[in-house]
Amino acid sequence: MPGENLTRDEARQRASLLTVNGYDVALDLRSAITAPPAEGPRTFRSTTTIRFDCAEEGAASFADLIAPHVHSVTLNGEPLRVEEVFDGTRITLAGLRASNELTVDAQCAYSRTGEGLHHFLDPEDGEVYLYTQYEPADARRVFANFEQPDLKAPFDVTVTAPASWTVLGNGVQEGEATPLDDGISAVWRFARTRPISTYITAVVAGPYHYVADTYRRTFEDGSELEVPLGALCRKGLAPHFDAEDIFTVTKQGLDFFHDHFDYPYPFGKYDQAFVPEYNIGAMENPGCVTFREEFVFRGKVTQASYEGRASVILHEMAHMWFGDLVTMEWWDDLWLKESFADFMGAFALVGATRFTNGWITFANRRKSWAYRADQLPSTHPVTADIRDLEDAKLNFDGITYAKGASVLKQLVAYAGEDAFLEGARRYFKRHAWGNTRLGDLLSVLEETSGRDMAGWSEAWLQTAGVNTLTPQLTYDAAGKITELAVLQEASGSHPVLRPHRVAVGLYRRDPAGGRLERYARAEVDVAGQRTAVPELAGAERPELVLVNDEDLTYCKIRFDEVSLETLRGHLGELTDPLARAVCWSALWNLTRDGLMPARDFISLVLRFACQESEIGVLQMLHGQAKLALEMYTAPEWRAEGARLLAEGAVTRLRNAEPGSGHQLAWARFLAAVASADSAGQELRLLDGLLAGSARIDGLDVDQELRWTFLDALAAEGVAGEDVINAELARDDTASGKRHQVRCLAARPSQAVKAQAWVSVIESDQLSNALVEATISGFAKPGHGELTAPYAPRYFEVLESVWASRSIEIAMAIVRGLFPASQRDQATLDATDAWLAAHADAAPALRRLVAESRDDLARALAAQRVDGAV
Repeated sequence: MPGENLTRDEARQRASLLTVNGYDVALDLRSAITAPPAEGPRTFRSTTTIRFDCAEEGAASFADLIAPHVHSVTLNGEPLRVEEVFDGTRITLAGLRASNELTVDAQCAYSRTGEGLHHFLDPEDGEVYLYTQYEPADARRVFANFEQPDLKAPFDVTVTAPASWTVLGNGVQEGEATPLDDGISAVWRFARTRPISTYITAVVAGPYHYVADTYRRTFEDGSELEVPLGALCRKGLAPHFDAEDIFTVTKQGLDFFHDHFDYPYPFGKYDQAFVPEYNIGAMENPGCVTFREEFVFRGKVTQASYEGRASVILHEMAHMWFGDLVTMEWWDDLWLKESFADFMGAFALVGATRFTNGWITFANRRKSWAYRADQLPSTHPVTADIRDLEDAKLNFDGITYAKGASVLKQLVAYAGEDAFLEGARRYFKRHAWGNTRLGDLLSVLEETSGRDMAGWSEAWLQTAGVNTLTPQLTYDAAGKITELAVLQEASGSHPVLRPHRVAVGLYRRDPAGGRLERYARAEVDVAGQRTAVPELAGAERPELVLVNDEDLTYCKIRFDEVSLETLRGHLGELTDPLARAVCWSALWNLTRDGLMPARDFISLVLRFACQESEIGVLQMLHGQAKLALEMYTAPEWRAEGARLLAEGAVTRLRNAEPGSGHQLAWARFLAAVASADSAGQELRLLDGLLAGSARIDGLDVDQELRWTFLDALAAEGVAGEDVINAELARDDTASGKRHQVRCLAARPSQAVKAQAWVSVIESDQLSNALVEATISGFAKPGHGELTAPYAPRYFEVLESVWASRSIEIAMAIVRGLFPASQRDQATLDATDAWLAAHADAAPALRRLVAESRDDLARALAAQRVDGAV
């Protein structure tokens, strides 16, 4: 990635000089379907004209472009010598006038890594599909520009492509595509956009399956809004494409945001494209949102998957206002869009759709991501210090998204929902089509709430770390509470105590039915080390005290001894699903923090997960139990733990309601934990289900579930290459190919691991999706002995990988191939040695390694606790 970085200082200097008035971008994509060149990348023609003003006549600046070849550069009518002004990533612009026009004619490269203009050849039918993905700064791989969020401008875009294709951009298509004389190509023109940032411009092109609908809204003043809706996917996925449900959620979301934002949807039309080999969940390109095509479900999935998709749809829709209409000035304030979109996505999910328990998933799943991120050595304030683009790339993390959203939920409790939403309305109207910083939002929230936003911001947005809240109780002789206090702690590395608006709930079992239910509740503003809750004085003795009941604030919670014993014996009897989710989250934090032996957490999952009504919570518990077994249990107990989990999974699978989501979840969990360590009978069951010789009532072993079972069988050496290839013949699709690659790399063989290592490290021929699949198969946690020879090699290649590969692929390699499966002190020491010897390595690379190191150190500490039982 040499020369591709852009620093904050450079961006600020350029923004102080330049005002961008407009772009004309012309892309010729006909080369996407021609034969690739004998050598070098496949390229397309990109011609861009930028009109911009300069505050200082005679000053110099630069434009951004990453391209293998530039035909010409013309500035204010004067041709420039390409070899003198273009260095591969930047175009030097000297002697600028007050008003300027820059035209760049280039050959840009199609991407195989999901960055820039991605080129995908569908193995099922030979069709080519294209889409763009730019955030934070990959538009420069497609057209010359000023690649920073605060240089917004209108865009005029034309695309030349095969006439049979569907072609979409941010703007509405202007008229019919114009056929060219060759008879097979056409030109698409799109309406000029309003001022937007380069990173949210978009093009989607190919023979996509397209479904249309319309959203209509009549406002109180009688005016009407009509928004054309589109949903599209590859033709091969069309039989599985449930566009009707996607449109239902989309319309519900648009209604919800219009009700609450008082600012009509500002981008004309609303297309949603589900695209192949996508690196992230989705991207909020205005009018042309892109999603990973895994949200088109090829087989049966649980309601948690539909809820997850709806949440992402609404998250991206919230960005149309938070991020697209009003955009952060620089990536320091990335939270101004991502935290708000994450919060508003959950808020709308609960308020507008059938997924009314969305806050339960948020409490258990989303916040778990935040808690982990906030305890890493790389934790940072929600408003981060982003020095450059590499920093920005890594800050699309659990802090910016999930912690930020959790903090906003706390803000709603602190300031009030009405004040919060009125602040958002003023923010949109005051800053529409512009760029903002933290202070711009705080000022409107202070206006609407009357609260001190500066103090709140300093505590919640400008400091890092997570607080821990613990109840402290005293009783009188009659067993009634004399005082209940909440104790607040902070870590030594981030010793900040924050204001928390919390609910404290008291629970006890119903003598008749044994149900564990709340009988008293109080809200309190926690401040400092100790806060009394006078409203609960005099209450009967509780069996469970739940601090942060209803999950109002962002914190870790602990239990008093009586409460913990109650959960050990009666967690499944807790009737409130949100309270259960908060308790499960707290128990997982105790396990990660080495305060509860991992085998105890596994025991709780085995005992009570079968009583969990919320399918999303159940699936989260499955993942946590698997991680606890693999990383947090003492090595000498691991085989026993594997046996218990596998046996428990079979029992729960057989007892689950036939055809239910819970049955499917237990089937997938069985595949995740079945191993030779569990005596092999579970593997025989999976093999039988795959072959059709075994059957469980109601369980439909569809194609996706077949691959899930086959992955487990391949990793344990039960299924070989011939079986895996036969499955690909049965499912010869893009999805099938990814599954096949993963299963092949998962086989327990030294030769297999060597081949996988070479294909990822010593070659760049694999696409991003196949790199991910290969790493997933290679790095099976149970294959530590097989991958041990690669642990030292990992540290040897880190810097060369970072220097030579795109940042997306480099991140996947650095994270995915870290030798965590060694699970030993020697690997921790080797990591420390690399960090000590490479103090001058790229900060982003060091951050990734340090994060993996912290996960390993935490795992070793948890193993010691588990081994002491």
